[in-house]
Amino acid sequence: MAQDDKSPLGPSARPTHQRIVGAAPAGARDEASAAEAVRDMFTSIAPRYDLLNHVLSMNIDRVWWNRTARLFSEVLQRPDAQVLDLCCGTGDMAFALHRRLTTMNGAATQIFGVDFSHAMLVRAEQKSAGRNIRWVEADALNLPFAEGQFQLVTAAFGFRNLANYDRGLAEIYRVLAPPGEMGILDFGEPKGVIGKLYRVYFRRVLPGIGTLISGVRGPYAYLPASVLRFPSPEEMLQRMRAAGFREVTWTPYTFGIAGLYRGKK
Repeated sequence: MAQDDKSPLGPSARPTHQRIVGAAPAGARDEASAAEAVRDMFTSIAPRYDLLNHVLSMNIDRVWWNRTARLFSEVLQRPDAQVLDLCCGTGDMAFALHRRLTTMNGAATQIFGVDFSHAMLVRAEQKSAGRNIRWVEADALNLPFAEGQFQLVTAAFGFRNLANYDRGLAEIYRVLAPPGEMGILDFGEPKGVIGKLYRVYFRRVLPGIGTLISGVRGPYAYLPASVLRFPSPEEMLQRMRAAGFREVTWTPYTFGIAGLYRGKK
C-alpha cells in the first residue's frame, strides 16, 4: 500500500542534526570525492553490470522497471512529451519506458538517458538497437537542460548514489514542467521474516557473488551500506515536500525490497 500526503507519517528516521546529506563511499571526504568514488565504482563494473543485476535480483528487476513504466502511462501519452531518466546506467529503465511508449504508439515522445559514467553510457548505446533514446553524459546535480523541459523524470536505483539528495530533488523539480511527475525507484528495507532473510542475503551473500562475478570488490561491499544509509520512506517523502513536490507517495515493491517514490510539480 502506498503512503501519501493524506497518511499520518511517523517521525524522521534520524534526528535533524544527524540528517544524511547524500552517498558517502568509503574514503570520501566531501561531496566532490563522494561523486568521484561512485563514478569510479560504476565504471569498474560496467562490463558485467547487466548480468549482475539480473543474477543478484533473480530477474525481479525487470518486473520493477516495467511496473514503474506502466504507472506513468498517462504522462507518456501526453502530446510531444519529453522524458528524462536520471542515473540511467546501461539504460534498462529508459528501455522499459520506451517499450511502454511503443505499446501505446507514443512515437512523438522523446526519451533522454543521463548518467555521469561514460562506460555505462557506452553499454546503453550498444543496447539501444535503433531505439529513439538520446544518451547524455552529465551530472544529475547539474543537468544541462532548461527549466521546465520535461513532463516526466525517473531514476531507477541511482538516486541513492547522489552526493546530495536534496540538491538532486531540487534539480529534478527545476527541469520538470508543471504538472510534470517524477518517480524514484530504489531499494528499501523489508520488515518481518522476509526482511530478516533478505538482510542476510543482501549483506552477506550478495557482496560475495557480486565480487566473484565482477572481479571488483568495492561496489558490492558499498551496495548494502548505501541502502542502509538511504533515508527511510517517511524521510524521503518529507524531503520531496520540502523540494516543492505535491501528492507525494511511496509504493513498496516485492515486500518492500524496492519501492517507488512519486511526486508532482
